[in-house]
Amino acid sequence: MHSQVTGYVLAGGKSSRMGTNKALLTLHGKPLIEHTKNMLTSVCETVFILGARELYGSFGKCYEDVYRDCGPLGGIHAALLNSQTQWSLITAVDTPFITSELLNYLIERAQDSSAMVTTPRIAGQVQPLCTVFSSSFLPIAEAALNAGKYKVEPLFPKEQTLIVTEVELNQFALAADMFENLNTPEDFERARRRSSGPHS
Repeated sequence: MHSQVTGYVLAGGKSSRMGTNKALLTLHGKPLIEHTKNMLTSVCETVFILGARELYGSFGKCYEDVYRDCGPLGGIHAALLNSQTQWSLITAVDTPFITSELLNYLIERAQDSSAMVTTPRIAGQVQPLCTVFSSSFLPIAEAALNAGKYKVEPLFPKEQTLIVTEVELNQFALAADMFENLNTPEDFERARRRSSGPHS
């Protein structure tokens, strides 16, 4: 359990391709938002939700975006603005197959390196919504939001970003589909079948 890292469930988003609020879809017998919060609670002493209080307040304390309708960067900014710890672990609500072992490893690498951003890269793709941010990323996020630049990955400063490579992650026998996110009803149905399989 890490006391110097605050966990955040990024629950925002319009879920337009899903057709319904995916944070409230039930998988593993509980809403995705509850599943993700429980996962973060297993590694972080303090966990909050990034999203609307009226939607998610029953699941825990929520922080709403200061910069509305700016995508995930607005949620990252809200997390860092409110965090009382040096590091913040932010995880999207729609990646239900991420494990506590992975999250622990990301935290340990972040703390050992003191990088501003510690993020995994799988199959050539950085995963900005399963990332540990130092509080020093806040002014970068705020400047980008004020400039109307909402993509997260281009903001990562090369000299202060620790990429956790697939070679490192292979120690957990991780597959790229651990980071599969659920955007459509077909994605959710595939995840539901997977979670009810023999390894669930």
